Amino acid sequence: MTVVPTIRVQSADFDLQAEIDALTAGRRDIGAVVTFTGLCRDEQGQLSALELEHYPGMAEAEMRRIAELAIERFSLLGLTAVHRYGKILPGENIVLVVAAAPHRQAAFDGAGFMMDFLKTSAPFWKKEHAADGSQGDWVAAKDADDRARDKWR
Repeated sequence: MTVVPTIRVQSADFDLQAEIDALTAGRRDIGAVVTFTGLCRDEQGQLSALELEHYPGMAEAEMRRIAELAIERFSLLGLTAVHRYGKILPGENIVLVVAAAPHRQAAFDGAGFMMDFLKTSAPFWKKEHAADGSQGDWVAAKDADDRARDKWR
């Protein structure tokens, strides 16, 4: 059976339960579903928003490539990845990964793999907007994110 991931890049928020339901509806072979939801934080009151931009078409293609690797590597039965763009306020959703597998470890690993590669490989950029009204710089890549990704190699 070929597993086709669900990949979306959108400005609108997503509904976690609706995404889980869509992935698992009518399925009896799924034994585990692992979700990861990334939220915008306020950085101890210093941040009023994050502005996310992406490279349209390329972001979706890279997300699909990563998802297909995760499906193959961990024998996933389903995978959904949704990434938002635009101005996102503290407490709002940024990214969602839902991984389904016969067993929990594969689902955990698939979700972790997807996020670690999504964070470092997909063409998304973040700009911080400070609580004082000033615009910050684009957020630089973090070495810790590269190390997290490299553990899968």
